[in-house]
Amino acid sequence: METLNYSVLEKTGYKGYILKDAPEKVLQFGEGNFLRAFVNYWFDVSNEKVGWNGKCCLVQPIAPGLAKMINEQEGLYTLYLRGRQNGEKVDSMRVISSVSRCLNPYEKADYDAMMAVAVSDDLEYIVSNTTEAGIVYDPACQKDDCPPASFPAKLTQVLYARWKAGKPGVVMLSCELIDNNGKELLKCVNQYIDQWELEADFKKWANEECTFCSTLVDRIVPGRIRDPQEVAALEEKHGYADPLLDVGEVFGVWNIEGPAWLEEKLPFKAAGLNCPVVPDVTPYKKRKVRILNGAHTGFVLGAYLAGFDIVRDCMQDDTVLGFMNKMLYDEVVPILPLDKEDCKQFAGAVQDRFNNPFVNHELMSISLNSTAKWRARNMPSFLEYIEANGKLPACLTMSFAAYIAFYSNDIQALTDKGLVCKRPAGNEYTVSDDRWVLEFYNDHKDDSVAELVHAVMTNEQMWGQDLTAVEGFEEATVKNLTLIREQGAKAAYASVL
Repeated sequence: METLNYSVLEKTGYKGYILKDAPEKVLQFGEGNFLRAFVNYWFDVSNEKVGWNGKCCLVQPIAPGLAKMINEQEGLYTLYLRGRQNGEKVDSMRVISSVSRCLNPYEKADYDAMMAVAVSDDLEYIVSNTTEAGIVYDPACQKDDCPPASFPAKLTQVLYARWKAGKPGVVMLSCELIDNNGKELLKCVNQYIDQWELEADFKKWANEECTFCSTLVDRIVPGRIRDPQEVAALEEKHGYADPLLDVGEVFGVWNIEGPAWLEEKLPFKAAGLNCPVVPDVTPYKKRKVRILNGAHTGFVLGAYLAGFDIVRDCMQDDTVLGFMNKMLYDEVVPILPLDKEDCKQFAGAVQDRFNNPFVNHELMSISLNSTAKWRARNMPSFLEYIEANGKLPACLTMSFAAYIAFYSNDIQALTDKGLVCKRPAGNEYTVSDDRWVLEFYNDHKDDSVAELVHAVMTNEQMWGQDLTAVEGFEEATVKNLTLIREQGAKAAYASVL
């Protein structure tokens, strides 16, 4: 079967939106599944909905990459967005045509092509997702490297070439999953400007004429389909082969921290996309961590002890779902520093996302490093709720007992792989966390419930404070952990509903 490109697509009779030729307005560092299911999708929809008329020129951040395959397909690829939306199952297919080509800057011709895009009159945006390790300052990178190893050094070269050509500044949209990604990227660029002793006027231009935006991305992207039978069935259905086929969840939001004028400049708002420009992304990150990530950590440990294995099945059980929703709507959303209706909508979308019929998200994979996760995701909501209401939040308090239960349930052994415990149903499971955490629980495996709870709560290395100082918390946790051990986690969850 022929591989996807424009002529092959035309022969299939595809009726969807396609834009073959347009100026390259975006230089994008990163060509992996996430950016293609997220950023390139946004721009593709903008081309269709509001005539943005732009293309994204992709750049491989590291030497091995997808450039050859992307160019063979003339930038085209198939995207499936799958999941639930407003309770309904969604499985939508779209051929993305917002990508023009992909450059491998480790080849001289492509490096030169990247620098040509840098000085183009069409260029408006630079986008990046070079992983969390991508935004780092490496002093070994030199001004004349072709290319330098680090992404910030490459970016500094690109911006310097643009400044020397007398072109206007660009908008930088950083998508790496680190705090203040745009600010950290600009900090690295300034370090290279100083190290390479570049002109003061260039530094002023980079800092004042270019707009470095910190952004918060949110879409689960499973990526390529691995089942050979499903791949074969889709090829038959499409009428072409597509090794670049990508899969993401339906839900997607891109919060961009930037000046007010940027929302009108970007095509997303006019295209009806969930991509608000805000003065500060910090509250939106807090919303995601407290609601989405906090929901996971808040219910999965007890749910696993109750016999569940994947997230979707938890969403189809009235008790576990009720526990999660009460925790979110009664205890987490009311204390967040954002519009309450917006937070409720986000929480409502979480239920759809967790109930995705296409993703088997295992509870054990979410359980990794749950000590640090409960401290970062759930403890702030727990403490702020008490400060606001003067009482313990029932579900978050129960989730802490479920955390202790998961880490201490019938401990069998401490091995190189982790702490081996036994589920009430009889099967063994291995708890994965920092070694000192696992050693702590192993050392306390013969404690009574009261002794164990006291030891956990007074361990300031775990929590950064002595949690027995929270009035009533120790007593409640002893009661909750006893209930979990005697009647099971599901009965314990039901007791707070």
